Amino acid sequence: MDAGLTTIPEADIEKHQATAQSMITRVVVLEDSSRESGTALAGTNRRFVSTVSTGSVRRTREVELTRTVGAVRPGDPLMSIGQHALLFRARRGIAIALAVADVFARATDLESLQARNARAPLEGEEAAQFKKLLSAAAYISAFSFASYLWQLVDSDGEAPNDVAEPHFAFDTAQDALKALVAGLDHAVSGVKDEADLAIRAKAFARVAIDGLLTRKGRFDGIGAFEDAHIRIDADDFTLDGFDVAPGPKTKPLVMTFKKPEEVVGNHIAKYQSVKLAKMLIAYDFDRQLNPFVELGGFLFTFIGDGAPGTGKTTLIQMIAGLVNGYAQVAGYPFHYENFGVDQISSYQGKSGQNCRAFIDNVLNPRAIGFGTIDDIDQVAAKRSDDRASAGQHEITGVLMAAFSGAMTVIRGNCSFGMFSNYPENVDDALRQRAGARWLVDGPQTKDDYVDIFVLLAGKNHKIPLGDHDLYAAQEIQRAVAEAYEEHAKPQEDGLMKVYERFMKENGAPKTMEDVGTYLHLIKEAEPRFTGRAIKNVTDAIKMRAMDIELPDDWFEKPEAFMHKGYDDKKAMIEELRGPFSMDMVMQEINRYADSEFRYSDKSDDAAVGKLIRDARLRERAVKEMEALKAQGLWNA
Repeated sequence: MDAGLTTIPEADIEKHQATAQSMITRVVVLEDSSRESGTALAGTNRRFVSTVSTGSVRRTREVELTRTVGAVRPGDPLMSIGQHALLFRARRGIAIALAVADVFARATDLESLQARNARAPLEGEEAAQFKKLLSAAAYISAFSFASYLWQLVDSDGEAPNDVAEPHFAFDTAQDALKALVAGLDHAVSGVKDEADLAIRAKAFARVAIDGLLTRKGRFDGIGAFEDAHIRIDADDFTLDGFDVAPGPKTKPLVMTFKKPEEVVGNHIAKYQSVKLAKMLIAYDFDRQLNPFVELGGFLFTFIGDGAPGTGKTTLIQMIAGLVNGYAQVAGYPFHYENFGVDQISSYQGKSGQNCRAFIDNVLNPRAIGFGTIDDIDQVAAKRSDDRASAGQHEITGVLMAAFSGAMTVIRGNCSFGMFSNYPENVDDALRQRAGARWLVDGPQTKDDYVDIFVLLAGKNHKIPLGDHDLYAAQEIQRAVAEAYEEHAKPQEDGLMKVYERFMKENGAPKTMEDVGTYLHLIKEAEPRFTGRAIKNVTDAIKMRAMDIELPDDWFEKPEAFMHKGYDDKKAMIEELRGPFSMDMVMQEINRYADSEFRYSDKSDDAAVGKLIRDARLRERAVKEMEALKAQGLWNA
C-alpha cells in the first residue's frame, strides 16, 4: 500500500452500512466450547470444570448487540445517548473496517483473485495465495475495528481486568468482524449503567488489539499494510499500520506556564527549549511527519541534569507554555504528560503498562506531544541494581525500547525530556538514548543573581536597581553565543587531559580524520563513549546546522507557516539552513563528552564517599567496643 496518506471516500464506507447494521442487530457465530461452566457452584467462587475434553467441540451462538446494549436500561424503551453512541460507533467501525479491507484488496492481488475465484474456483498456488490474502484482509479488518473503538469510544474510569479475548476467526473479513462483535457483546453483557458500558467497551477494544498483535506473526500477507497511513477525517480516525494510537484526550492542560524571560541562567538549555517548541509546531498532520526529522536536527529525547533548585521544573513549565501557546494559535491539540514515581506499581507488569500508556499518549500522531520523566533516577533503575523494585526495572526496559528500539518511529510530533539531580544513577544505556544533554546549572554570574533576585522580589518596594542593565544577560542570542564558545575547550578535568594530548600530537583539527582521532582518544579514556554517543553528537551537530531562528511572525498567524503544506514548510526551513563548521563540531563533542565524564566522576565520587563513610563507622565502632570492654560492659 502507498506509504503516503490514503483517504477513503465516504461512499466506500456507506456501501457497507447495511452489512454493518445487520451485524449489530443479529449475527450467528461459531465458537469453541469452553470447559468452564458459566454457573458458579453454590457457596463458592469456583465454577464446575468438566473432566471430559471438549476442546474440539464447537457450537453456534446468536449475538444481538443492539438488544444487549438496550438491556442496560430495561425500563426505558428509548436508548440513552451513551447506549446509542456505542451502537453507532460499533456500526460505523464495522463499515470502516470493511472499507479498509477493500483498500488492502486493491493494493494487493486479492481483488483480482476474488474476481477470478467467483468465475471458477482457484487451484494450486493461486488458491494458497488467495487464502493467505483473505486471512490477511480478515486480520486487518479486525485490527481496524478494534482500533476504531479504542480511539473513538470515550470513557473515564479504571479499565476492568475481567474482559475476555474474543474467539478470533480469520476466514474472511466478515467472519473476523462477527467474532469481534460477539466478543464486544460478551464484554458489555449485564452492565448496569452507561459509564460502565463505555468503560467495558473500550477495555474490550484494548484486549482485542493486544490479542491481535500477539497473533500478528501468523500472517505473512499483511506486509502491505505495515506502512499504510489511512485517515477518516469525518471521524478524526487514523490508522498508521499496526501502530496503536491512544484515544482522544478531552481534559484541558492545567499547569503554571513560565515565559523565557522568567528563566534566569541555563542559557543553552533555554535556547534549545525555544527551538524545540517551534520545531514541534512545524509538524504536518496530513503527512504525519516533521520537516526537521527529514532535514535533520529534530530533538526526540534529551536529558537535563543539575543540582536541586537550579530550574529544571521551571524549564519544563517554559517548554510546555511555549508549545501550548503556539498550538492554540494553530488550533492544534497539545498533550503534556509527566511520568513520576507515583506510577510505579507493586503489581507485576503494571508499572510497565503504565509507562507504555504514557509513551503511547505522548506519541499520539494526532496531537503535538511533550512528555517528561522527572527524577528519572528514581523512576527507572539501573539494570545492575538489585535493590531496585521490579517495577523500576520494567520502566527502564519500556523507556529503552520506546526511545531507541527496533520499532521506534520518530514522526516529529513529540519530544521526551528526562530530568534528574543525579544522572549518574540512571542506567548507562538509557541515558545514552537521550539525544541531547542539557546542563541545568541555574544562575551563574553576578548579573544572573541580580536578575533572579529582582524577578522574584516583585514590585512591592522602592529599592533602587543600581548600576545594572536588567535582564541584559538573559538575552538568549548573546548568552548562547558566549555559552557555546566556552565549550571550544572541555570543562571537565578528565576530558581536558584527552584534549591536551590530542592537540599536542595532532594540532588543531582540520579534517574528518582529525575528528575521528579525537573521538577515539575519548573512547579510550571513557569506555561509555560508544557508537550511540557518536550518533548523539552528530545529531547535535546537525541540530546546530539547523541552528536557525524561525521568525516569530511565522507563529503569529496560522496561515503564515503552521497551516502550509508539508513541502512548503520544508522549503521555507531549508532556505534558512546553513552548513556546520569545525568549531560547531568540537563544541558539540566537548559538550557531550563533558557530560559523560561529569557523570562518571560523580558516580566515582559517590562510591569513594560511601567507602570513606563505612571506614569511619568501623573505626568508631572499634573505639566504642574498646570503651565498653574497659568498663566491663561488653559481655553484659
